[in-house]
Amino acid sequence: MKLWDKGFTIDKKIEQFTVGNDREIDVHIAKYDIHASLVHAKMLEKINMISSEELQQLEAGLSELQKQVDDQTFAIESQFEDVHSKIEYELTKHYGEVGKKIHTARSRNDQVLVALQLFYKDNLQQLLQKSETLFETLLQLAETHQEKLLPGYTHLQVAMPSSFGLWFSAYAEMIIDDMYLFDAALKTVDQNPLGSAAGYGSSFPIDRAFTTKEMGFATLKFNAVAAQMSRGKSERTIAAAFGSLGNTLSRFAMDICLYMSQNFDFISFPDELTTGSSIMPHKKNPDVFELIRGKCNKIQALHSEMLLITNNLPSGYHRDFQLLKENMISSFIEIDTILEIFNYSIQQIIVKDIDLNIDKYKYLFTVDNINNLVVSGMSFREAYQQIGSEVQEGIYVPDYSKQHSHIGSIHNLCLSEIREKFCNR
Repeated sequence: MKLWDKGFTIDKKIEQFTVGNDREIDVHIAKYDIHASLVHAKMLEKINMISSEELQQLEAGLSELQKQVDDQTFAIESQFEDVHSKIEYELTKHYGEVGKKIHTARSRNDQVLVALQLFYKDNLQQLLQKSETLFETLLQLAETHQEKLLPGYTHLQVAMPSSFGLWFSAYAEMIIDDMYLFDAALKTVDQNPLGSAAGYGSSFPIDRAFTTKEMGFATLKFNAVAAQMSRGKSERTIAAAFGSLGNTLSRFAMDICLYMSQNFDFISFPDELTTGSSIMPHKKNPDVFELIRGKCNKIQALHSEMLLITNNLPSGYHRDFQLLKENMISSFIEIDTILEIFNYSIQQIIVKDIDLNIDKYKYLFTVDNINNLVVSGMSFREAYQQIGSEVQEGIYVPDYSKQHSHIGSIHNLCLSEIREKFCNR
């Protein structure tokens, strides 16, 4: 069945190419199309396009289809082009003419749009919740390890002292920045496109305010042409947010892989969270974080894909938009999984004590030593030259006396400010 069927048979090769794998992808948006169809049916009854008895039949049919989705028995067979044709067929099969009326005052274009917007909205909210969970985990780790020394690096060379508390809370604050973009993406998709039909509105006396409220959208997309033009723009906006979070988690994963290596040896994880080598029995590999790094880098490419598919399309609907669904939906699933496993794994991190007597850390405290001289009354330039000369002449002796209180004061300030920023998001 095809919603656009005019009585002729389409070439099988053309049908296979144009449908693609929509049947498999559309399973993910089935419950949203069912919900939107139910709201649309209520609106049709409200404006007297269908009777109350017909609405009851549609409600019963849609409820049964939703049960199938919940039970994971819902399937889109090969004779159907997509989820939309499947749902209309089932309603017509069980309730006759009223099933054919469900498409009144809407097009497949706004039908697809509203189902996707509902999917995006629901899943963005879930990803925000999981981002918040990871944020809380990182702040807890920062609190626990706030005074544990961690060498800071610039140019991948030992530079200045830092702490694990600063490291964990740094990534927590980065996640807040990512959540700003998630909030923007959520606001972008929280607009009801139903009623825009094929992109030029409907001549029926539809009540778009009613459907907006019933589906829980914050507002509606007022201009019908703008509603169609949002296809692609929504995806690009979401992909930008995904890319931002992907960048944060990819860099975090890289830090973890680096710090687990023997040359750094700052952290470890329980054996059951790591993998080994088929020929080297001593290996303890951070495969989870290597995969997170790779998956997040892949996700960062999504925005370019969405941009290139839609960049030069004129206004109105184009079949190119069909190509947006697959990787958008799979990326939602991927990021959800990444956030889940990252939060699960990072809670089990083992922070090691660092031996400052190792020669490579000898110059870790030069800046603090300069600052101590400045506090004692020496000018900064003179203090810098004195410590620099000691380093060059090989007579430098590090002074650790004020280091831990220095790290602690910076860290406590950061925790307080970061939590305030989070609460004011």
